[in-house]
Amino acid sequence: MGAMDPAPRKEVEKKEIDKTEDIEEIKPTKEGEFKQQDKVILSSDPEVQSQASRLQTQRQIPPIHVVTQHGTGPAAIPVPVPVTTSTPPQVALASLNSRHYTNKISLLVFLLHFSVAALAVCFFVYKAIQGALEPHTHLAKRHKHLLRYWVPPIETAILLSIILAFSWQKAVRTWPGFMVTFILWSNFGITMVAGVMLLCFSLPATVGLGVALILFSLGAGLYACWVTRRIKFTGKIFCQSMLPVSKFQGLNGPAYLMVGLGFVWMLFWCLAVIGALDFYYPPLTIIYLILSLAWTAEVMRNVTNLTVSRVIALYYLRGMQCNTQFSFQRAVSLNLGSACLGSLVVPSIEALRILARGLNLLEGEDEFMFSCAHCCLNVMESVFNYGNSWAFVHIAAYGKGFVAASKSTWEQFQRQGMEELVDSDITSAVCFLTGVSSGALCVILSASWTFVMYRHYTATVSLVAFFVGYLMTRIGMALPQACVACYYVCYAENPNPRQFDSTIPDRLERIRTGREPIVTNTPRFHRRIRTPQAQV
Repeated sequence: MGAMDPAPRKEVEKKEIDKTEDIEEIKPTKEGEFKQQDKVILSSDPEVQSQASRLQTQRQIPPIHVVTQHGTGPAAIPVPVPVTTSTPPQVALASLNSRHYTNKISLLVFLLHFSVAALAVCFFVYKAIQGALEPHTHLAKRHKHLLRYWVPPIETAILLSIILAFSWQKAVRTWPGFMVTFILWSNFGITMVAGVMLLCFSLPATVGLGVALILFSLGAGLYACWVTRRIKFTGKIFCQSMLPVSKFQGLNGPAYLMVGLGFVWMLFWCLAVIGALDFYYPPLTIIYLILSLAWTAEVMRNVTNLTVSRVIALYYLRGMQCNTQFSFQRAVSLNLGSACLGSLVVPSIEALRILARGLNLLEGEDEFMFSCAHCCLNVMESVFNYGNSWAFVHIAAYGKGFVAASKSTWEQFQRQGMEELVDSDITSAVCFLTGVSSGALCVILSASWTFVMYRHYTATVSLVAFFVGYLMTRIGMALPQACVACYYVCYAENPNPRQFDSTIPDRLERIRTGREPIVTNTPRFHRRIRTPQAQV
């Protein structure tokens, strides 16, 4: 037999392979039974391969069972239980970005008043210029005379008060301990000199003003003697409270802006007074202009106060570097209503506080004075809870209304036991006396100038010069007063040793132990009433 042709041989082998591919593989199981296994199909057809892949994906995979060593069945796997740890409750911090307008009614009243005042000033300025331009009339002669001899001394007084305001502020920031003593005793000397000078003019009106200044000078001297023990601590408070000022550039910018606006407003205000002299009911008109100027200048001061208070308070409470411009925008928009209300309430409260202290000092065996003093003390007790100058810190920081901020600040002082300390604080009195000193210096300059040029205007020029000099200086001194208020209020809220030194704790300890007694009782802390024993 001959050899097989290789081509048919390959075809036979291929057929055998195809047959073996279709054979189902059957294997015996453990129990001796045969079980048909999955059929493995090897095909080169793409449709068959795609169907096989779909079947494989749809096939469910049986779960994995863990069998123990004795074959008792699947064992349960323990599920880990999460361990809950109790965390201490976190105290929610008050929001610092309130977007609500505060004291809207006060804001509307102030805007209405200012609109009327602005229209009145524009109208009276027009009348003053119109009267001065009329040819050869008595009115024109009078207006020209006033413009020549009455306005220049007052404008000079305003410029002098601006220079004095920032000079006082710079000096207090540089030499705080020395300047407290200097302000207290220089006020006594300056007001005495101004009063004696007005007496020497020997005019009926100037004599009355001179006597008033001399009496105030004597009172200021007695006050300086009364608070001698507090001077050192006050200088230390000024020094510590104004340390953060150097960290913020442009913090004095709002004060410069408000002083500049005040100068422009007072320039037109002086011209408006000339025009109001020939209007209906001149005394009432001028009184309205004076009250309007006082309220407007006080609002300008408190706008500066709110701006500085927000920047410094956020630094103390949160360690934040707040933008001065943003704080100023909040002060003139969202918090302007509180500034308007506080500008009306705080000066009245301070006046009542002085009256209460005076009655407290005069209290003696007289039953009437005894009753009046304690009645006034009870009134001050309630008034201080609903209106005080410390409220501007919480108004600026948290956006509260004036009354709510007054209550919250005083409650914090009570929790920390700081009522006696803040009630005996004399920083506000020092800032007040700087304004009085500037006013007296303006009187010395303006009154002497007017007496030489035209003496009949001496009294009115002296009054207006003192008034505008005082107001402008108080605007410039708003920065140190706001810094001191923030120092007290923020310490009462969070006495963090990283932000504050031991000045306030040491002072509180000395007051509580009696080593640093308050010189006299203040209105809030009156002496306990003793009931006289019945005579047998």
